[in-house]
Amino acid sequence: MPVLVLLLINSATFGFFGNDIFRIFAIKKEAVNNQHPHNYYRIAEAIEYISTHFRSQPGLDEVAAHVHLSPFHFQRLFSDWAGTTPKKFLQYISIGYAKQLLKEQQATLFDAAFETGLSGTGRLHDLFIHIEGMTPAEYKNGGRNLMINYSFADSPFGSLIVASTPKGICYLAFVDDEKEAVAHLQKQFPHALFQRREDLLQQNALSIFQKGRGSLPEIKLHLKGTPFQLKVWEALLKIPLGKLSTYGRVAAQINNAGASRAVGTAIGSNPVSFLIPCHRVIQSSGAFGGYMWGSTRKTAMIGWEIAKTYKSEM
Repeated sequence: MPVLVLLLINSATFGFFGNDIFRIFAIKKEAVNNQHPHNYYRIAEAIEYISTHFRSQPGLDEVAAHVHLSPFHFQRLFSDWAGTTPKKFLQYISIGYAKQLLKEQQATLFDAAFETGLSGTGRLHDLFIHIEGMTPAEYKNGGRNLMINYSFADSPFGSLIVASTPKGICYLAFVDDEKEAVAHLQKQFPHALFQRREDLLQQNALSIFQKGRGSLPEIKLHLKGTPFQLKVWEALLKIPLGKLSTYGRVAAQINNAGASRAVGTAIGSNPVSFLIPCHRVIQSSGAFGGYMWGSTRKTAMIGWEIAKTYKSEM
């Protein structure tokens, strides 16, 4: 009977996935008949959670916490019962939804990827940037005992300062005065140790302005931010190259539709210009709006990215 409950939840929740998801569970029917009944409800709850939150692409830890299991235990239990991993199941859900958008709504590849929360066709950032937020202790103590390298470089949009910890890029900003730029960096991490030194992490990050998409290395970010800020910044990475979003749409993407103002504040606090594309967020009216490093620079960035996207599609 619990198997029937699981499959009924599947058919009610995943109407647009047809029989593909059903078959995943049907093949496991005999294997799970002798399992503990309580676990059926845990798996059913996990499936429902993934199906209603797939646009935010929840990770293993998030889903496991929702069903009150350790990630290791949940991964093993889900795989035994569903015949696939939670990550693969999430991919099935996401791809199924994207196919529906493409087929029934005639959505573009960019829009389908954006709505699904997947890496988009031609989208640059999510393919190679990995975010690692600072620990609560690092965030609280202002980077105490943290060694930060920094250097200056030129870009298509003016001079900039880029700084890195051993874990990744922690700061990137456009500058007019080097002394002021260093002072502002030190203000962000008042207890850190600083040295003017270019390293490989910085070189990889700056290659975003020169190299083609296929040759870009992975860029790691080590960011100082609140959980809400990190969530907003991760949402910005899902805006495709050459495309724009609005504050309201970003708020909706993080399941907080009424937080447009808070989203705007988080976007304005982005510590790594361009790598996290806050310049791709505009007002709902269509006006480009303000930008920490100048509205003219924002306009230039948007135009530059649209031109690169157009050339790549020719």
